[in-house]
Amino acid sequence: MKCLAIADLFIDKEMMEKGLAKLIDKDIQIEIREWNHDSIEKLQEDNIKTEHQGSEAISLPEELLENLDTFDIVITQFAPIGKDFIDRCTNLKYLGVLRAGTENVNIPYAESKNITVLNTPGRSITSVSEFTVGMILSEIRNISRANQKLKQGIWEKHFPSGILSPELKKSKIALIGYGAIGQKVAELLRPFGGDIMFYDEYYEGDTLDSQVHSLNELVSSADIISMHYRLTNKTKHMLNKEHFNLMKPNAIVINTARSGLINEKDLIEALQKNTIQGAAVDVFDNEPLPEDHPYLNLENVTITPHIAGSTYGNFADSPVILCDRILNLL
Repeated sequence: MKCLAIADLFIDKEMMEKGLAKLIDKDIQIEIREWNHDSIEKLQEDNIKTEHQGSEAISLPEELLENLDTFDIVITQFAPIGKDFIDRCTNLKYLGVLRAGTENVNIPYAESKNITVLNTPGRSITSVSEFTVGMILSEIRNISRANQKLKQGIWEKHFPSGILSPELKKSKIALIGYGAIGQKVAELLRPFGGDIMFYDEYYEGDTLDSQVHSLNELVSSADIISMHYRLTNKTKHMLNKEHFNLMKPNAIVINTARSGLINEKDLIEALQKNTIQGAAVDVFDNEPLPEDHPYLNLENVTITPHIAGSTYGNFADSPVILCDRILNLL
């Protein structure tokens, strides 16, 4: 069997070679081609365009499309796999996506050609959950703002989150979404001693944390609210003005998942009016963040440039996870 792996600036050729070693051990021939970009920012622009507009939004260079009919397996991370690509893959049996979602692949068309599509769910569990805890601590303890002010020569001990910061030990923490990442966040937070609650209409099972079956009830009682749902048409804007008006004045909102889960305009209004105390946000409706974005003029929000999942382990482990999934099927 032959496998084409499309590397990029995040999962480079060396990571691909190491991560797919088990396939090579099974005498599967690996050819690695690189989807080249001048910078990570340019790659991210293409990725965001694909996520918003689908697999047909970006055309791949011809050198990535040569001899596609000779491959049984294709592996990609960010490179889009649309109809034209699939039509050229006349012998393709497995299409592997090195990410939790499959936004860059035309899934219905691939399945209509009897191609099995595999992804790597769980690859971001560690990176995103650790980052989420960091964002919570940064926001409630004024870490990011204190650093920024001090570098400006301002010794300021009073910040939007109060003269004295709250402690996680005495906080009520609400997780919206209790899948793999939500559960890992809960696990990391438990040693701090807070009261952890969650809302997830799909979760069934035993847990050390308290399940709340009403989103309104959850947000109205929480000090810290963190988003961990997958974005779908159903979950888009699942947190909005109605919920911000129910929250405590000292509440902070964390979003390291998907921007669309929260109505961004409603969150901005809540921050501007001090309806809630603050927020920490890693994902945005428009990326990169426009120069005139309201977040840039707000003191009560910590913002980062969509880097929650950007760890070496996250990207390096993805080919390994996918490799095991392919071998299990074979």
